[in-house]
Amino acid sequence: MSDGYYSSKKTDDICEDVCGKQDSRVALSMSRLKCILRGLDLKTYIFLFVVVPLGVFGLYLHGQKISYFLRPLWESPPKPFHIIPHYYHENASMETLCRLHGWGIRESPRRVFDAVLFSNEVDILTIRWKELYPYITQFVLLESNSTFTGLPKPLVFASNRDKFKFIESRLTYGTIGGRFRKGENPFVEEAYQRVALDQLIRIAGIENDDLLIMSDVDEIPSAHTINLLRWCDNIPPILHLQLRNYLYSFEYYVDNKSWRASIHNYHVGKTRYAHYRQADILLSDAGWHCSFCFRYISDFIFKMKAYSHYDRVRFPHYLNPKRIQDVICKGANLFDMLPEEYTFKEIIGKLGPIPHSYSAVHLPSYLLNNADKYKYLLPGNCQRERG
Repeated sequence: MSDGYYSSKKTDDICEDVCGKQDSRVALSMSRLKCILRGLDLKTYIFLFVVVPLGVFGLYLHGQKISYFLRPLWESPPKPFHIIPHYYHENASMETLCRLHGWGIRESPRRVFDAVLFSNEVDILTIRWKELYPYITQFVLLESNSTFTGLPKPLVFASNRDKFKFIESRLTYGTIGGRFRKGENPFVEEAYQRVALDQLIRIAGIENDDLLIMSDVDEIPSAHTINLLRWCDNIPPILHLQLRNYLYSFEYYVDNKSWRASIHNYHVGKTRYAHYRQADILLSDAGWHCSFCFRYISDFIFKMKAYSHYDRVRFPHYLNPKRIQDVICKGANLFDMLPEEYTFKEIIGKLGPIPHSYSAVHLPSYLLNNADKYKYLLPGNCQRERG
């Protein structure tokens, strides 16, 4: 009450010294901030200066994991494949095998072309070509002096070409210069190289009704699968191949969900080389996919920085050689990621390291015949050379 009048305007005794002063705008703002902070209790301080920063830091460290775990909420699973049972026995006739698949038998086998983009996987390429050698008409390989991420790389195949004399008479080899565009999405460079590979396939002499294998180097169809498809008539024009999925070596069996490899009944002007889903038909148990199956730690580091998913290297210590070696022997994830699945049940079921497998049954024959040379790919040999 003042001079008979009542003022309803509230005042804060804590900040009473600020009111009415003609200080600078900055000083006034700081004083008001000081007043606000003085008015907060201890719990609020703890929340603002401890809980909130820890939460932000936790999101920075584990945001990717949270996103992958919640994937079933924001992404639906793709349309399921129609899976064809795969029949094979070494003592069964080709006519019998074709009939079991619902196909006819040809008078003579089709020609088969195997086309790959090559980076630095010399050992896996050797195992692949030795496996497929009896049934391939022409091996087609394209190599770039650039990674998908725009990093310069040596022409590794060119410098190791003498190791592949056994296919020299059937080899169509080409090189392409990288565009080295910094900051570009790596899938753009990958698509650019696949278009160039498409042109190289035509140079190799492919014709209508030939079979074309489209897969990465580490996606290896089994020899008997390719022999079956070249002899059988009325096979699907595009057939995806279900491969056994391994990580680091054939000791760590992940699942049978590798499907990107495919085989095409080639049509000039229509067939285009690609590495994505192009049909709904999947032939079961048709080979092996051995991802990050390298002899040297240096090759792991190179691929982590070079391939299309390089953004998964979120922290520099991921590239530490000792850490990489520990991860390999544990069967853990190089990028500290959760499984890429579409249901919570599948995600939870795959949490943690991959269980060790001690089976070396039904692996590529060349690998087993040269087990001493490729010991690191077999169960019980997780230690890698530095390179």
